[in-house]
Amino acid sequence: MMRTLFAVFVMVWMTTQSVFAQQEFFYIQVEARTSLTAAQQSVRDYTSDFSDVNGFALGGGWYGVALGPFASRDDADEELRRLRAARRIPSDSYVESGAQYGQQFWPIGAQPRQPVTAARPDPVPETPTVTAAQPAPVAQDEREETQREALASERDLNAAEREELQIALRWAGFYNAAIDGAFGRGTRNAMAGWQRENGVDVTGVLTTRQRAALLQQYYAPLDGMGMAQYADPRIGITVELPLGVVSFDRYEAPFALFKPLGDAVPGARVLLISQPGDNQTLGGLYEIMQTLEIVPVDGERQRRRDSFVLTGANARIVSHTEASVRNGAIKGFTLVWPAGDEERRTRVLERMQASLTVTDGVLDPAEVSDDGQQIDLVSGLKVRKPKLTGSGFFVDDGGAVLASTDVVGACSQITLNNSYDAQIVAQDTDLGVAVLRPVTRLAPRAVAAFRTGSPRLQSEVAVAGFSFGGVLSAPSLTFGTLEDLRGLQGEPGLKRLALSSLPGDAGGPVLDTEGSVLGMLLPDRSAANRQLPEGVSFAADSADILALLAKAGIRASEVQAGRSLPPEDLTTKAAEITVLVSCWE
Repeated sequence: MMRTLFAVFVMVWMTTQSVFAQQEFFYIQVEARTSLTAAQQSVRDYTSDFSDVNGFALGGGWYGVALGPFASRDDADEELRRLRAARRIPSDSYVESGAQYGQQFWPIGAQPRQPVTAARPDPVPETPTVTAAQPAPVAQDEREETQREALASERDLNAAEREELQIALRWAGFYNAAIDGAFGRGTRNAMAGWQRENGVDVTGVLTTRQRAALLQQYYAPLDGMGMAQYADPRIGITVELPLGVVSFDRYEAPFALFKPLGDAVPGARVLLISQPGDNQTLGGLYEIMQTLEIVPVDGERQRRRDSFVLTGANARIVSHTEASVRNGAIKGFTLVWPAGDEERRTRVLERMQASLTVTDGVLDPAEVSDDGQQIDLVSGLKVRKPKLTGSGFFVDDGGAVLASTDVVGACSQITLNNSYDAQIVAQDTDLGVAVLRPVTRLAPRAVAAFRTGSPRLQSEVAVAGFSFGGVLSAPSLTFGTLEDLRGLQGEPGLKRLALSSLPGDAGGPVLDTEGSVLGMLLPDRSAANRQLPEGVSFAADSADILALLAKAGIRASEVQAGRSLPPEDLTTKAAEITVLVSCWE
C-alpha cells in the first residue's frame, strides 16, 4: 500500500514538474514542519481560511505549507504584503520560487493550478461609462452539493466574493467579526446559523445554491435601484451608483452632481468629489461641507490627517460624505437619502464604499457654471441657513456671551460666529437675557466692560450688531440717543432708546461714546394690535445683567465714566466684542 501511494506521489510530482517547467511560478510559504503528519494538519487548518493552500516536501525531513501559485514574483509580493497587513499569515512568511519545492502532498491528487495574477484595471474610456452590476449567479443544478463538493466550489471564490458572503451573513445577523475573507470558526458558525434559520442541513459550509440564496436575500432591497458601475475619467473616479434613482446633472468643481431621477427615491442625490489638493485643502473642504444644507448638523464627524467622514441627519434627509487625499488629489463622494429608508440607504452606501476606485484624472477647479457662483451657493449647492440669527457680546475671557432669549430659546444647536457651538448656562426670560458658554474654550480679542452709575439722558449711544444676519462679516454700528431709564409704563430694568434697529441687532451691546456697555438691545416685543413709532427701541439694564452674570458665576468687568473715544476706535472696540449668534434647527 505504501509503495502504491508513493508511486502515485511520484507520478503526480513528475506531471507537475513537466507542466511547471514551462514557466516559473511563485508561492507564499507560510509554515514549515518537521513531520508529514504535522504538515497535513497545518494544511487542513489553512484550508478553512484560504482556497489556494499547497503542501510540498522541502527535503531533509521538512514539509512546507504554501499559498499560490502566482504568475510572477511581483504578484506574490503584493499578496504577501496584503496578507501580512491583515495579519492573516505569520509575519515571517516569504515568497519562494516553485522550482525550490519537491513532491506535492496537498491537495491529494493535485493537478497544476492556474497561477494567480494581480488584477489590473481596464483602460478607462474618455467619457463616463456605465456598466450594469451583475447579480449573484443562481445555481441551476437541482441536486444539492455534498459538503465535499461545497468546499470544492468554495475554494474557487476570490477574496472579494468571500468578503461579500461575510458581509451578507453580518447583515442577516449571524456574523459579527472582521470582514477579512477568512472562513474560520466565526464564519463557519455564522453559516451554520443561516442554514439552521433557513431550514437546510446544518454543515457550516454553504453550498453554491445556498450562497446564491443568501446573496439574493442580501441584495433584495436594491431591486429597482439600478446599481451600475459608473466610470468617469474626467474626475478620475469609478464607483457603483444607484442610476435607477439618480442621474448625472453637471460638473460644479469640486463636484460631479447627480440629481434625483423620477419618484422612486425622492430627494436622493450623489456628489462625486474630485479636486487637486493636499491635507490642507482637505481640511478646507471638510469645513465647507459642513456649511451645506445637504449635511445636517446632527451626526458623527471623523477628521483624520488625510481623510474625513461626515454624517448628518434631520427629519428630512440622511447624508454621508467621505473623502481622502490620494496622490495629490482629493477624491470621495456624498450620498444624500430621504430619512426613514435606512435599509436601502445603507445597502447603497455599502456598495459605493466597496466599489470606489480612484483613477488618474481630476476635475478642473475652473469647472463652475454661472448658476454655481451665486452668493448663497457653494459649487451650485445651497448653504445651510440658521432658523434665526441675532447678536451677542463677550463678557469674560473664557468666551461667555450674552444673547437674547428670543433668539436662542428654542434651538437644537447654537453657534457663535458660525464656528463655535455654544450652550445656554443661565437665562432670565423676563429680562430677555441668556448667558451662553462655548463648548470648546475660546479666547476673545476683547471683553465688554459695563458702565456703573446712571448715564445722562439724551446722551449719544450706539448699538453694535449683525443687522443683516451675517451677510456682512463684521457688525454694524447704529447710532441714537438714550431717551429714558425706564420702559414706556415705568418698568424698571429697561432703557428706552431713540434708535432704529433691525431684528438682527437683538442681543447686541448698547454702548456709550466711551465704548462702555449700558445694556443689551432687546427684540421688538410690540403687541400685534399696537405699533410703536419708528425709532423706538429698548435695552435690558446693565445692573440686572450683572446680577444674572454673578448668579452664573461670571465676574464681569465694570468701569466708571471716562473719556469719549474717536469714532474709528469705538467701531474697532465694538467689532472685537460683538458676536454673531445663530440658532439652528
